[in-house]
Amino acid sequence: MLLSVVMPVFNEEKFLDQIVKQVQAVDLGEIQKELILVDDCSTDGSLAIAQAMEGQTSLDGSLKPFDRPIRLYRHPVNMGKGAALRTGFAQAQGDLVIIQDADLEYDPQDFHKLLDPVLKGKAEVVYGSRFTGERRNMFFHHWLGNRFLTLTTNVLFNTTLSDMETCYKLFRREALEGIVIKSDRFNFEPEITAKILKKGIRIYEVPISYTGREFDEGKKITWRDGFVALWCLVKFRFTD
Repeated sequence: MLLSVVMPVFNEEKFLDQIVKQVQAVDLGEIQKELILVDDCSTDGSLAIAQAMEGQTSLDGSLKPFDRPIRLYRHPVNMGKGAALRTGFAQAQGDLVIIQDADLEYDPQDFHKLLDPVLKGKAEVVYGSRFTGERRNMFFHHWLGNRFLTLTTNVLFNTTLSDMETCYKLFRREALEGIVIKSDRFNFEPEITAKILKKGIRIYEVPISYTGREFDEGKKITWRDGFVALWCLVKFRFTD
């Protein structure tokens, strides 16, 4: 079995090398890994760092090497997280696909928690919930926005999610078949959630750890993205 780890990258030179090494260090036993980096026209040193890692199967001899070489794709203009994920999903070869942000908010050791219900045949799609596991608390307005958007999701789609906006989303390849992602930016999260639920797939949640970062550390999402996400939830409830 192969797990594709899709990592969108935009101006993450401070964290990119470290998060790639953390992903690399996760030992999944007989499950192979492939890492797909999608640089979304970074303007800092992220692209150079990614290019230095491209094609490598090991960045540190003390760590378990990737089973497949790191692959890198680049957007010539900045298009947004959703567009980067669309590119990465199209290149993923795995039986399973997981999203990994290129910062240190999410711990790749939680891959084990996300994989467990899939491997036991309990789920096709698994989300890692930041609200049921240990966490460094986020800003109040981010917490409130996340809770409101998740509540809206539950009302519109008759479900009981606790964290719709989480980065950690794991999919069986079959669950993604037929889904066309149109969103280019952070509205990817409500769109993919809406389309998974409209396929009749119940999303399984597991608790994960979360270390939210500050804006001066590179936090990018703002309150404006919350309004866009709300509109997308309503839009994709009634349209394709």
